[in-house]
Amino acid sequence: MTAMTHSARAHSFNAAAAQYAANRPSYPPALFDALEDLAARPLSGARVADVGAGTGIATALLRARGAEVVAVEPGPGMAAQFRTALPDVPLLRGDGNALPLATASMDVLTYAQSWHWTDPARSVPEALRVLRPGGALALWWNMTAHDVPWLAEQDERVRRYVGDKQSRQKDAEGIRPEHAFAGAAETLAPTHRLIRWSRTVPVDTHLANIGSHSVFLVLGEEKANAFLAEERDHLLDAFPDGQVEEVYDVLLIVATRP
Repeated sequence: MTAMTHSARAHSFNAAAAQYAANRPSYPPALFDALEDLAARPLSGARVADVGAGTGIATALLRARGAEVVAVEPGPGMAAQFRTALPDVPLLRGDGNALPLATASMDVLTYAQSWHWTDPARSVPEALRVLRPGGALALWWNMTAHDVPWLAEQDERVRRYVGDKQSRQKDAEGIRPEHAFAGAAETLAPTHRLIRWSRTVPVDTHLANIGSHSVFLVLGEEKANAFLAEERDHLLDAFPDGQVEEVYDVLLIVATRP
């Protein structure tokens, strides 16, 4: 992905923040159970920074687990949506490559759907700077379960429409636990879990979720809408009741600061 394309896709969410907030999937309680297990500490009472917090989906869940959360978000549109949803949560403007946080100030750093927008050569040292000794760096993504036939077929239609290379570069596609921290993987010795979960939503919510991904946001409204209209016909043929079950495997990667 070129630097220009990466930047355009990273910034594309700001114009679609309300769509993102309304239609993106959340995360299951089992994810936070696994995070506490791999981090070997409870979230309750922990000082947590949710980096690339977006509209606050993960931030709200971390706070519900009893964490003392501060959010970090670079995008003005996403930050505005965050403030509407969570007006009492501290929100700092910044990103994972240059964290606006004091050294050794956090017990846990979380990157929900956001680590792939950082440069690990910069974001890994920044995370290690901000974490207290023994603190946990946690990354996670909702990954589409491609062993579910209708989702695999849909993914193939997406690939044909936007191009295989662009499709594989969307969001977390291609992330592997051993590659997430680049040259620091051996030092950090990350562990990982896959947590399967699902949600049942109307077809139009599912389509709006797809349309909120950067690969579609940068296509332009006309091209994106043309695909989504055709996809709606496919889905209603397969699911005449207008409901679909989205199945996800959450990939959670956790590393502990020495």
